[in-house]
Amino acid sequence: MNETKKQGGCTRTLALTVCSAAIGGTFQYGYNISIINAPTSYIQKFINETCMERWGTALEPSQVTLIWTFIVSTYSLGGLLGSLLAGPMAIKFGRKGSLLLNNSFLFLSAVLALSSRSAESFEMIILARLLVGVNAGVSMNVQPMYFGESAPKNLRGAVAFSSAVFTALGILMGQIMGLTEVLGIVQLITLPWFPESPRYLLIDRGDREACGQALKRLRACSVFTEEMEEILQERAGVGDAHAKTLWELIRDRSLRRQLCIVMVASSAMMLCGNDSIYFYASYIFQEAGIPMDKIQYVTIGTGACEFTSALACNLLIENVGRRLLLAGGYLFMSCWAVVFTVALSLEGKVAGMPYLSMACVFAYIFSFGMGPAGVTGILPAELFDQLTRPAAYMIAGSMMWLNLFIIGMAFPFIVNGLGQFCFIPFCAVCVAACLFISFTLPETKGRTLAEITEEWNKKDTANGRPKYSQQSQSLTDPPECQEIEKI
Repeated sequence: MNETKKQGGCTRTLALTVCSAAIGGTFQYGYNISIINAPTSYIQKFINETCMERWGTALEPSQVTLIWTFIVSTYSLGGLLGSLLAGPMAIKFGRKGSLLLNNSFLFLSAVLALSSRSAESFEMIILARLLVGVNAGVSMNVQPMYFGESAPKNLRGAVAFSSAVFTALGILMGQIMGLTEVLGIVQLITLPWFPESPRYLLIDRGDREACGQALKRLRACSVFTEEMEEILQERAGVGDAHAKTLWELIRDRSLRRQLCIVMVASSAMMLCGNDSIYFYASYIFQEAGIPMDKIQYVTIGTGACEFTSALACNLLIENVGRRLLLAGGYLFMSCWAVVFTVALSLEGKVAGMPYLSMACVFAYIFSFGMGPAGVTGILPAELFDQLTRPAAYMIAGSMMWLNLFIIGMAFPFIVNGLGQFCFIPFCAVCVAACLFISFTLPETKGRTLAEITEEWNKKDTANGRPKYSQQSQSLTDPPECQEIEKI
């Protein structure tokens, strides 16, 4: 009876930790991706009015579009900067401390955005978007790291995937209504009450007592001993080594395989064009022939679609596995991109094509939410050890935000330039990503890094290549493991 109560308490603590971290983290990312679409016409009008006030002349429509596109894409530049800050912050302040400190960027951006009208400066909106991007870049890297290190092995995928669920929820809420930065305040009030990542406490800080206390709050006793042993093994292998810097990780030839997988997966997540749909939903549905008075309602449907698929995937990930969801998601996305292209080509010739186009966009987003949206963020946590994980997330985040900036700048011109063939480039990205993941990514569900390494070694031996090794992995039990029960 007591065991059952303790199990429930530990599970509840982990669930509340996830909610507290995510509401001020990836929820904000999703919200700020979609919210910018609603005030498009108002901000463009503000840009024109500001220029009229300053220089006495109105801008050309193409010039307004260019400035507007830059405002939208500045979010990605901020995300890139945030990704580069995330690794050092996670090492210096811890995972929880970094998420709390990250809210300062959010509050400053709110002040700038609210002051832009009275200051008659659209440049303040650009700076506000940059700071919001920094906030998102930090949270998108630190949050899945925090979740992956705090969750037990059998729930690691589901807990880490919850980042995608809150991202999708943020997208949906951003499309439905305007929220304030009060969500950051909620995180500041609640998150300090929850434990830091147990792995960070023991491996990075060497604090076994704090690690034991964190595990006791996050786990049931039946799981605690086994997981503490695993962390102690990794700690023994690490010794006095320090966390790798970005440059050290790039130079380490033994980690090239994982690095390549993470870089391709992170790039494909943005180059597939899914997140740009939220930036430029109006452009896409106009091109598809949806009536203007219906577009705002259709746009809300895109957010609801990804939120539904993210919830479904969260329930499936520990049963289906990572590789199948990731590769399968891209495969279905490529199929829907083809159907969408056909529907656009037949618009005006066959009845009902605008609504088939709309359905294809929904299906495309649904397929993205069922795999790439959440699984991509889990990969660095499962393919890298404690010393290399922060730098790995920096690289993954940098690739994600850099490609989001590129695709965000190019997207409206792709839609206008290619017309009915606008999704063909994204189809090509999805096909390439599906093939690459199918042939290179091992299944990581419920497996330790040592087990994944062993699978790679077997393949390397069969192909006559040198064995791969992780410096910090040790398969022998250190003497410290005998003292687990004392913690």
